[in-house]
Parts: sequence; structure tokens; C-alpha cells
Amino acid sequence: MFIESAVAIAERRVGKFAEGVYSGRAHASLERSWIAFKQSTWLVVLSGFLEPVLYLFAFGYGLQKFVGTVSTGNGQSVTYAMYLAPGLLATSAMNGAIYDSTWNVFWKLREDMLYQSMLTTSMGTLDVALGEIVWALLRGLIYAMGFMIVVTPLGLIPSWWGILAVPGAVIIAFGFASVGMGVTSYIKSHQQMDFINIIMLPLFLFSGSLYPLTVFPGWLQGVIKALPLWQAISMIRDLTLGNIGIGLLGHLLYFTVMIVGGLYFTTRRLTALFLR
Repeated sequence: MFIESAVAIAERRVGKFAEGVYSGRAHASLERSWIAFKQSTWLVVLSGFLEPVLYLFAFGYGLQKFVGTVSTGNGQSVTYAMYLAPGLLATSAMNGAIYDSTWNVFWKLREDMLYQSMLTTSMGTLDVALGEIVWALLRGLIYAMGFMIVVTPLGLIPSWWGILAVPGAVIIAFGFASVGMGVTSYIKSHQQMDFINIIMLPLFLFSGSLYPLTVFPGWLQGVIKALPLWQAISMIRDLTLGNIGIGLLGHLLYFTVMIVGGLYFTTRRLTALFLR
């Protein structure tokens, strides 16, 4: 019965897009993640939501009277808490997506051998990749909505355009998760996983989340602006402050390339690992 069902699914995919790597069953991987979430991982998700809120109150309000107003680079001056909030929202979306698409994926890939089991069914490598990545961006959505519920009553989102920061955070999570899963497929030990934290910490500290890039020399500002977290923070900050312009299209294009490239890279890598 199982074999007949798998054959029927494969036959329905003949001649369709990505027939060799996609069976239309990414929801099965997503369902498995949901079951695991209900049983144990909800505490991890909760801690990820609380982290940016604690940063906001500790730094945004704790240092605000010492910092005063901050220039956004668009001719606006805002309170430090108002400057900090979008940076923390973008960083939270990145962290949620990265941790789900790296440590979570590493465990399933190297310890549980879960993907090998999935790929003995009718599922293809794109099904597996999409299931994991969609779960990661759902986590980014939860973080974004929770954070917005906290900061909006505080008056830290002065523009109605700020509503779009929620789907913006999902796009950010999608981009980081797509790339993160592909990178993780090359990692073979827990020690190598530590390099992810080594990269993420300076990315957070120097991408304009805590202070403007104008403190750096011009050449370094250019380097930072090429980094994905700066793109994310700049997009969310523009939306929350109502700075709607052509620059937003540039940020969206950046993450579109990141998503498409990451999905392609991850699918190719999983196919090379398990479908030789």
C-alpha cells in the first residue's frame, strides 16, 4: 500500500516543475515540526521572543536619557527606544530563522538521521527544505507579531506603514533560513556549529541595530551595508518610521535573491547528500 501510494505521487509529478526533487508534500515535514513544538520546543521559541523585549527595556529605556535623540540618516531624529525597536525586530527574525535552520537542522541531519528517513518516502529534497524553511519563517512571524504587540502601545511605531514590518520580518526569516539550512548541510560536528554564533554576534553588534553606521569610516559603512542584517534592519526601520521610497525595493530584491539562491543551493546540496 505504501509503495503504491509513493508510485502514484511520483506519477502525478511527471512533467511538472521540479519533478525529481518535489512531490508536493512539504506539509508533512511542517507537521512533524509542529508536533515536536507542542511537545518540547515551545520553551525555546518563548525565550527567543523575550530576548528582544528585554534588550528594548534594558537599552532602549535604560540608556535613552543618556543618548537622547538619534539620527536615522533620513533627516529624522527619533528617541533611542524608537531607533532601537526595528533593529531588534529584524534581529529577532534573523535569530529565530537561523537557529531553526542550523541547530535544528544539524540535529536532524547528523544525529537523528531524520532526513534520510524522510527521503525514503515519496518526499523529495525540495519538500524537506521547504518544510524546514517554512517552519523557520513561521517562528519569525511569531516573534514579529509578539514584538509588535509589545512596542506599538509604547508609541515606538509612529507610522501606519509599520504594519508591513510583520510581513517584512517573515521575508527576512525566509532569507536567512534558506541560506542557513544549506550552510548547515556542510557542518559535521558540534564544534563547527559554534562558528555560527561567532558570525552572528558581530553581525548584530555592527549592523546598525544599536547605533547609526556614521560612527564608522566610509569604506566600512559600505561593507556593512552589503551584509544581510543591515539590509533587514534598514527595511524594518524604514517601514516603522514611514520612510517609503525606492530603497525598500532594493531591500526586497536583496532578500528575493537570498531566498531563491538559498532554496536552490539547499535543494542541490540535500540531493547530492542523499540521492546519489
